[in-house]
Amino acid sequence: MSKKLFVGNLSFQTTENDITDAFSQCGVVEVVSIITDRDTGRSKGFGFVSMNDEDAEKAIEAMNGKEVGGRALTVNEARPMVKKDFTSRAGRNNRW
Repeated sequence: MSKKLFVGNLSFQTTENDITDAFSQCGVVEVVSIITDRDTGRSKGFGFVSMNDEDAEKAIEAMNGKEVGGRALTVNEARPMVKKDFTSRAGRNNRW
């Protein structure tokens, strides 16, 4: 089974190939995705890497704090995305 890793503090110039090259030292990289702004297409400075469980643990140990593209990476196991509730606040709908 594969594990998804959060990779933060990426340089805006870092590419998916750069991340793949860096993480491939720890094992087989299945998927790399850098999150981009939908309007500008510019990197948001974080992304995700999927690897098998054993390689993912090695990658967390080896890559957390390692410098890539001039910045020290933050690497840990990704947490599930929490759906935010954007409903109106109490009393706001009864304004008029």
